[in-house]
Amino acid sequence: MAVIARRTAVAAAVLGAGSLVLGGCGSALDLTRDTGDGGEVALTVTSNAVSGGKNAEEADWVTRWLIPRFVRAQAAKGVRVRVAFQPSGVDDEQYKTRLALDLKARAGADVMSLDGTWVGEFAQARYISPLHEVAGAAVDAWEGWRQVNEQVRALARFQGRLYGIPAGTDARVLFYHRPLFRRAGLPADWRPRSWQDVLAAARRLQRLEKVVPLQVDAGTAMGEATTMQGVLPLLAGTGQQVSSGDRWYGDTPGLRAVLGFYREVYHGGLGDPRLQMEVKGRDTSFEMFAAGRLGILLESDYLWRDVLVPGTGTAPMAHRDRDVGYTLVPARAPGQGIGGRDHVSLSGGAVHVLNPHTRHPQQAFELLTFMHSAQALRARLGDTAQITERDDVNAEVLEKDPMLSFAARQALPVTTFRPPLAAYPDVSLALQEATAQVVSGTGPSRAAAEFARNLEEVAGGSDHVVH
Repeated sequence: MAVIARRTAVAAAVLGAGSLVLGGCGSALDLTRDTGDGGEVALTVTSNAVSGGKNAEEADWVTRWLIPRFVRAQAAKGVRVRVAFQPSGVDDEQYKTRLALDLKARAGADVMSLDGTWVGEFAQARYISPLHEVAGAAVDAWEGWRQVNEQVRALARFQGRLYGIPAGTDARVLFYHRPLFRRAGLPADWRPRSWQDVLAAARRLQRLEKVVPLQVDAGTAMGEATTMQGVLPLLAGTGQQVSSGDRWYGDTPGLRAVLGFYREVYHGGLGDPRLQMEVKGRDTSFEMFAAGRLGILLESDYLWRDVLVPGTGTAPMAHRDRDVGYTLVPARAPGQGIGGRDHVSLSGGAVHVLNPHTRHPQQAFELLTFMHSAQALRARLGDTAQITERDDVNAEVLEKDPMLSFAARQALPVTTFRPPLAAYPDVSLALQEATAQVVSGTGPSRAAAEFARNLEEVAGGSDHVVH
């Protein structure tokens, strides 16, 4: 099945939305102007969040905690600041388009929240600039960098330059069901060192009745979960990524190995092919795992902190802490992962960036760093535990959560991120289609060759593909 290329939100904004810029984004221009009242500085911050709706907790944190405290902190320094929050609660692509239109018009909020995969696209369109170009020497002087390790900073980098501060992240690991492992004669403290170790454990689980041994998301129905919880971490385990710079890898030995792994799983009776075709297949896999009908699941730490939570999760496990094991995703073989690693992971997250047209770069940068202070992150999390961008905050808020501590301390140092390039969504879809073909019976080599053909179309020609 061929992939049909689509224009990205940024490309659409560049090519022709002048009337939308004038008609839909005038308020952004007004909000960033000085009031002229005694030298007061007016700033705005925006994210795809709205109180009572999408990402309500974030919106409430910004309006009720962040803004009042930042204003007071600036007043203590003798600076009068007024900060407004521009809420949103729309589809991510609509939000992305709005940001692109604002920036094209040299308008918009002073501090913006972007998905990490948009950074390169916005940078290539020259809608955002490296932090140093906007805020100057103050960037290097921020003490918080000591708490944001280089691996996590990569989320905000493009072509070696830093465009913002990562706003939290996550990690992919292998979860396993300890009671099923015990029944299959497998160790409670399972530590696979290769793909073959994973497949061997799945074959042991295959002996149990009414148990699906292994779930690795596949196909287009799973959407981006297939790419993030399957293809990309596995590809990292072959020592390869899907792109280099602004060029994409096509039919490579690494991709053929990944598709070969999918074939082992779904044509060797180790996974359920039907599950990969269901729109709610991922949710079903969560329910199966919680019910003791699925043995191994490659997933984000989201599974632990939201899905399996006793009493409140969408698929709660009363004895989650006792019955759920977790371990790093092994490379194809020891030392074969990216950078010669034995284990790999994949992470996502948002990035806060500065509007390059801000009239107040110093105060905008101070607002940005205030958002990423330890105090602010602790307030944002409240009583919840989640991996943040700061090591010191993670050490404190994850102290009582062994799984999230494990992810922060062991998975993040070996993690990788999705390419921040405009073509990524279409490349991701092509990868999903390649796995769907293998699940349906197409050989790995043929599926990889088809992916390479699709890739030239979605990447804009052979010049953007590494052959």
